[in-house]
Amino acid sequence: MDKAGEARVPAPRRILLVEDDADIAEILRLNLADEGFVVDWAGDGESGLARLEAQSHDALILDLMLPGIDGLEVCRRVRAMPRYTPIIIISARSGESQRVLGLELGADDYVTKPFSLLELVARVRALFRRVDALGKAARQDAGVLEVAALRIDPVARQVAREGQEVELTAREFDLLFFFARHPGQAFSRLDLLRQVWGYSHEGYEHTVNTHINRLRGKIERDPARPELIRTVWGVGYRFSPETPGEPEAIP
Repeated sequence: MDKAGEARVPAPRRILLVEDDADIAEILRLNLADEGFVVDWAGDGESGLARLEAQSHDALILDLMLPGIDGLEVCRRVRAMPRYTPIIIISARSGESQRVLGLELGADDYVTKPFSLLELVARVRALFRRVDALGKAARQDAGVLEVAALRIDPVARQVAREGQEVELTAREFDLLFFFARHPGQAFSRLDLLRQVWGYSHEGYEHTVNTHINRLRGKIERDPARPELIRTVWGVGYRFSPETPGEPEAIP
């Protein structure tokens, strides 16, 4: 509330669009602006990174085929920044390997060109809904979670194991936090895609496997005998810190 007791109008979401085609960029900017978003534009990867370092943005819409620093490298560098910025990749590269690589590098969504402007706007809105839901969950669970040897701080987005800080990517943290809030519950890979990644496209389940393996390598005493994230054969994974570890095979 403001001094007059009236509810404050939230500031519009600010989106950075990194697209080298000026005509496409202008069309996207106009459509997103019509939906109430503030859109900044950068025509190449280097200037896009400079804008992100100079000012925070609520989301990044990123083309892959950029002059100089390409979109995949921009994605890598953005994910190395301390502040989490949601990323939607837009690209003419429609091959599965490119989509999977983009998602594994930390993109939140991948849209292939040509695409419907209505679809892109819908995906942007869906992305913000997921971000808001995660933020709400973190505030509700602002108390630090302590499970087994882990200490998970959802507000600072920090994890420590036996007092030693564990460096996690933003996606790895979201995955661990989700597991820790649902101990003992088994989730399929498609469930995890929906709940943590925010989409349910079949064919991306191996992205979950990759992140699980990386996360185990950081939080398990022995990743070959996981004590925290267990494989449930024929189903997926379960966070079971109370169950003794057994040798793990590739599902």
